[in-house]
Amino acid sequence: MSTPQAEQFTVATEFRVASGEQPSMQLVADLSAACAAAEEAAGHQPLVLYLGGAETERTESVEVDVHVVNKWERALRRVERIGAVTVAVAQGTCTGAALEALLCCDHRIAIPGTVFALPVLGATPWPGMALHRLTTQLGIARARQLSLLAPQLTADRAVELGVVDELTDDPDAALAALLSRVGEVAPAELAVRRQLLLDAATTGFDEALGAHLAACDRTLRHERGVTPAEPFPQPQW
Repeated sequence: MSTPQAEQFTVATEFRVASGEQPSMQLVADLSAACAAAEEAAGHQPLVLYLGGAETERTESVEVDVHVVNKWERALRRVERIGAVTVAVAQGTCTGAALEALLCCDHRIAIPGTVFALPVLGATPWPGMALHRLTTQLGIARARQLSLLAPQLTADRAVELGVVDELTDDPDAALAALLSRVGEVAPAELAVRRQLLLDAATTGFDEALGAHLAACDRTLRHERGVTPAEPFPQPQW
């Protein structure tokens, strides 16, 4: 039987990035709108990113420059810090902006046969923040192998390395099962723990201790009924 919280996960805020799609102002606007919708739902709607698959239907002529890249990276950072569950569902070829978005999600589902590849410009690996995320998530040795020596990852290898969390022929069922599991945990609490994980890669123990103690105190006070559950403060964009 699903919990009351899990029942609130019946509707998802969706965002799609097609196979090989590059960052654009339209893509930034669409992702920002999806984040805003998830934030307005106070975390009770998961943000689901469908990545890869059919080629893009966007008609905008993509002229990527540093200004667009900066806007796109800030939108991805918003995904990483959002007070909602974030899930990526990948299929086909997942590269370009699709792979960059995948690396920002809490849970990553892929259909067997999916191929993952780092963004490239011509024949050169794109030096975007995907390299940074791969390094913080997998370690420098594996990130070096992927970014410099391995142009593509199979779905099985992606799971083995931890780039993807699960493979399934039925992503809808996998998504429903995941949301049922996390439904008992307040989205705000998930967001707090995600932020602690993100900060751990660049923060020393002594510096991080205060933030972890504050999170522990928050949890203990809520469990004892001293204070009501507080919403996760949304960053100012």
